[in-house]
Amino acid sequence: MAVSDKAKKYWKTNLRYLSILLAIWFLVSYGFGILLKEQLDTIKLGGFKLGFWFAQQGSIIVFVLLIFIYVYLMNRLDKKYGFNE
Repeated sequence: MAVSDKAKKYWKTNLRYLSILLAIWFLVSYGFGILLKEQLDTIKLGGFKLGFWFAQQGSIIVFVLLIFIYVYLMNRLDKKYGFNE
């Protein structure tokens, strides 16, 4: 496989990972924290309404988790295509 083919496949996979992770982040922060807040407020989590929890803490926690997931996925991808150091 030529280097340019490897680079194209690498970049395509990277963009797919980014798209999926950003969609999850959007769903959690905007969808759960704003759009679905009223429906989620009927559920309690640790004494707090779930919609409030997602708006205040959940979206931040999910964002940090997504960063770790992205690092893990990119390390695997680097090794797969031989771009690791």
